[in-house]
Amino acid sequence: QVQLVESGGGLVQAGGSLRLSCAASGSIFSISTMAWYRQALGKQRELVAGITSGVSTNYLDSVKGRFTISRDNAKNTVYLQMNSLKPEDTGVYYCKLVVRLRQWVGASEYWGQGTQVTVSS
Repeated sequence: QVQLVESGGGLVQAGGSLRLSCAASGSIFSISTMAWYRQALGKQRELVAGITSGVSTNYLDSVKGRFTISRDNAKNTVYLQMNSLKPEDTGVYYCKLVVRLRQWVGASEYWGQGTQVTVSS
């Protein structure tokens, strides 16, 4: 099986920065898409940023120019660098990885446990 461990959340003042990490372990053949989602209290979970195996990226409009997603394939890890944080960025951040366990087996989605990000005004 695959385990995802997130880290890097916390409390920060508006304008500050945080870096989230999500490391996958287990019997992994390959990881295609890696992504970060967030869920604010009382709201639906939304896609914040994604990165493909070909390192194409996409971002939620409200975080463009402030957040950067990156990946380290050797470490099976995805990062989210968050700069110029705003109170509206507050929420629980989840990573999602699309993982193939063996070469000829279909891929499955795995989610991290979530990490709280709180931005104070």
